[in-house]
Amino acid sequence: MKELDYNTVKEKLAKASPFELAGRTIQPGERVQFDLQIANLFTHTPLNLPVEVIHGRKSGPVLLVCAAIHGDELNGVEIIRRMRSFKSLKRLHGTLVLVPVVNLFGFIHQSRYLPDRRDLNRCFPGNETGSIASRVAYIFFHEIVKRCTHIIDLHTAAVNRDNLPQIRAALEEPGVREMAMGFSIPVIVNSGLIDNSLRQEAGKLGIPVITYEAGEALRLYERPIVTGVRGIVSVMRTLGMLPTRRITTVRAEPSIAQSSSWFRAPMDGIFRPLVRLGARVKEGTTLGVISAPFSSEEYVLSAGFDGIVICTSKLPLVNEGEALFHIAQFEKTRTVESEIALHDSNIQEDRLFEIESVPVTDVN
Repeated sequence: MKELDYNTVKEKLAKASPFELAGRTIQPGERVQFDLQIANLFTHTPLNLPVEVIHGRKSGPVLLVCAAIHGDELNGVEIIRRMRSFKSLKRLHGTLVLVPVVNLFGFIHQSRYLPDRRDLNRCFPGNETGSIASRVAYIFFHEIVKRCTHIIDLHTAAVNRDNLPQIRAALEEPGVREMAMGFSIPVIVNSGLIDNSLRQEAGKLGIPVITYEAGEALRLYERPIVTGVRGIVSVMRTLGMLPTRRITTVRAEPSIAQSSSWFRAPMDGIFRPLVRLGARVKEGTTLGVISAPFSSEEYVLSAGFDGIVICTSKLPLVNEGEALFHIAQFEKTRTVESEIALHDSNIQEDRLFEIESVPVTDVN
């Protein structure tokens, strides 16, 4: 019997096997799109889950990239649309599973929620016979999530809030730190696990999950979108899924927030912010002013510690107790500020930013 060359054996072992997902078989090198039916609305309108699977010819991780678990968070939908067109995906090692809109009902109705007004990201792992939110969570979790080895979940801030591009992750969980650092953006928030969230329930199965937060609900922001595309590519390189020289990434030195706190409105009134998103503030820095609309009363809101502003409220009309600024503390705040500025500059000069950005004067 002829002895096989070692390199030939190694190459054969590296070849991918057919991939099974949601009752479908995807062959190595194949790219498949399909709708996974979840439930019907009372009008008999189907509520489907759009799925795309890109199965590489070589074996490797199974990475799920999903967006719009909250249906009004749009940046992630656009991030997935752009990254799926990269030619280097033809050289993929492993499998890429793309679900651009998990909450289709919310997406159509520009709402965070499903018809039962439940937050989908508090419903995992779901219930096969429960409400619509529970059913969506159940099918997505059992048919898609369980088949993956790694997950990147794309989010934005809620309505009338704006998030600085950041990774939220439970860094003590196995495999999570590698992905978070691999995303290569300046700010990482070591965030605890919320009950019945995707991060918590997938983590129980040993699947590392990171959440990318950037921008505002119901808005598309170019820099967070390009940052998200490049960050996902960087993670795929970290996991060995993409060749190292096929796609440019915009790298940054990540810093992990030691803690973070919300600063809230001390009174009702009209809110005027005086610091921008991503700014470095010192203890005592004036963050903004809340003024009473029918009197001369006003209150100056000050920072309680040194940090970086990672989320701001954009609505000028506030009630007492509303969250206005989210500030994260870092060991070297000045370094983080410099990394944010450098990263923003690099993103604006990125080829993808240039291709996708259309000046307002060019729009008819």
